[in-house]
Amino acid sequence: MSKGRSRVSSITHHLNPVTVDPALDTVLAMETEREATNFDVRELTYFLDGGRKQTQLKERLMLSIERDPDMRNDDWYDLTKDQVRERTMKKFRNMAHYVTSDPEQVTFLRLSLISIVDPGFWTRFGVHYGLFFNALRGQANSAQLGYWISRGAASLQGIVGCFCMTELGHGSNVQALETTATFDQDTDEFVIHTPSLTATKWWIGGAAHSATHSVVFAQLIVHGKRHGVKTFVVPLRNANDYSLKPGVTIGDLGKKMGRDGIDNGYVQFSHVRIPRMYMLMKHTQVSREGIVKEPALAQLTYGALITGRTAMVLDSSAVSKRITTIAIRYACVRRQFASSPDKPETKLIDYAMHQRRLMPLLAQTYAMQFAGDKLYKMYNECMKKLEDAEGADKKATEDAVETLKELHATSAGLKAFCTWSALESIDKCRQACGGHGYSAYNGFGSAFADFAVHCTWEGDNTILSLQAGRALIGSYKDAVAGKQLPSGTAYLNKREQLKSARAQGRDISDHSVIKEAWDCCSAVAVEKAALAFEGFTSKGKSTDEAYELTSQLRALAAQIHTRGFLVKGFLETLEGAPAEIAKVIRPLAHLYAMWSIEENSGVFLQAGYFTSENIDAIRTRTTELCLEVRGQCIGLTDAFNLSDFFINAPIGTADGDIYPKYFAQINKSSPPGRDHPYFESIIKPLITRSIEDPEEIEEEEEDE
Repeated sequence: MSKGRSRVSSITHHLNPVTVDPALDTVLAMETEREATNFDVRELTYFLDGGRKQTQLKERLMLSIERDPDMRNDDWYDLTKDQVRERTMKKFRNMAHYVTSDPEQVTFLRLSLISIVDPGFWTRFGVHYGLFFNALRGQANSAQLGYWISRGAASLQGIVGCFCMTELGHGSNVQALETTATFDQDTDEFVIHTPSLTATKWWIGGAAHSATHSVVFAQLIVHGKRHGVKTFVVPLRNANDYSLKPGVTIGDLGKKMGRDGIDNGYVQFSHVRIPRMYMLMKHTQVSREGIVKEPALAQLTYGALITGRTAMVLDSSAVSKRITTIAIRYACVRRQFASSPDKPETKLIDYAMHQRRLMPLLAQTYAMQFAGDKLYKMYNECMKKLEDAEGADKKATEDAVETLKELHATSAGLKAFCTWSALESIDKCRQACGGHGYSAYNGFGSAFADFAVHCTWEGDNTILSLQAGRALIGSYKDAVAGKQLPSGTAYLNKREQLKSARAQGRDISDHSVIKEAWDCCSAVAVEKAALAFEGFTSKGKSTDEAYELTSQLRALAAQIHTRGFLVKGFLETLEGAPAEIAKVIRPLAHLYAMWSIEENSGVFLQAGYFTSENIDAIRTRTTELCLEVRGQCIGLTDAFNLSDFFINAPIGTADGDIYPKYFAQINKSSPPGRDHPYFESIIKPLITRSIEDPEEIEEEEEDE
């Protein structure tokens, strides 16, 4: 909030006729907290956003969102499923204008901001552009892409897309999908078919009411031979009247845990015929004669997966920004218990335990943003490498593929552990707000319900962590064979040196010590998983059996490796930041590093890098850093630059005037004085039913 807006809010508050003890005034308490900020909040905002111009663009978009009547959210928590769907579709309709008039990066930023207000819209719109259209861009050849763009796929004219991958019987195991695409050479068509109930496409966002077309994942069958899962564009509805195409059956999956704005549905295909060229053929091609040509590099299809994972890492940071802001602002004005009778009650934020509950989550929020930014940069660099490697020499191609493999594994780990952490943070922040955190109007319930799906879609988190662990075992084998690994796993090239490394008497806050500690533990965890895997295979177990038997070790290796990526990435951001910014984020970076070690102390002790005395010192340092960060916590959350419209929680209001706004919200949603909704039908019959007069109670005789 600007100083001008803050001042106006304060004046309005002080003109209120209700008398409040200045020592208990929540607005004054917030003013005091904000005045304690010892850095330029605006400069930190610029740093987080990527520069002054990006912040100005972001604020322009935020203002247009706030002013759009279809974006209103003052009644959001009371809407029904059908009302949410209708309002979300109005936003969808309005976004079509911006997509055709704004540059792609501006559209992406606009979408990410709307996702804070309405996560369901982000998904509903993202299904078309992030999944359907990106599948066209990533898997269609140039002629096919041009064809679908000319039909309106880019401009939402005549085409609204969805993404039919998940089935009733299969989710994460994509290669086991049952839907078939059988080539009919006589007619030069593919026949798309749902052979069983479990082959029904399930959880398909946009299918129930919105989509006209879908990218369908199906088993390619040519001349009786299966060639694995490929992608096909299948029309679902006629755009003029939305009647279903012949052979297509669609149903509505109804009420969900969250994100009611998405019309998830199921889809079944009964021998639906499509032209051969509706198969996306950038990588795999099927000729008119039924000759199948597979790509030389199967890894080229990873790109679409990584795009979604990168978005979810950044979304983990976005939801954490909103949630930690609410909990921290509330803690800075809410008072409970006094240290002595002659003093006002203590602010929640001044209790050491409360600082321990919230300050690490604030540090983690920053860490996730920096990790997401780094992952996004890695993705763009990797895609550039792949483009440059196309048709280049063998070494360039191999280097590009190695980078892609590392990115695939890193994105899997980050998607899993960042979404898990963000979901956990939502409930931790809710609990930190006590009973008021349980009110729907303070945002935690819907935030949890809406975000929970991140842990299971685009790859179940447990499966992704195991995939990351499997990739780390592969990297270990390469390191043992003498191969120089990419930067993210390069620590495995010096594993022998790291295994004997110890902190000893060095400063635990020294960056070289922190980085070495994570490299040491990561190397030990990965080696333990790899050696166990090799032990099982040497005893005659198959590769799949050996991987299954090392599941827990693989998951642990992925956890330590990924947490190390987050910690080291935060430190690298700190080291590369301007001096004034570095001064501000240094306590956050150190807090995240110390807290992360404390949370995984058993692994560090097992690796021998830290002693129990070191862990005691780290625990003490974590507590000290919580207090240090607490002093600047309002400035650190203000830097997220989220207005009250985007926060949408009265106990998280920027000016600290939480009680009147909370009370007003409750009375607006449930106005007093209305007729009792079920007195006549239920309560009156209950309390007025006839009861026989009981006999008088006799006095008991006392024993003599």
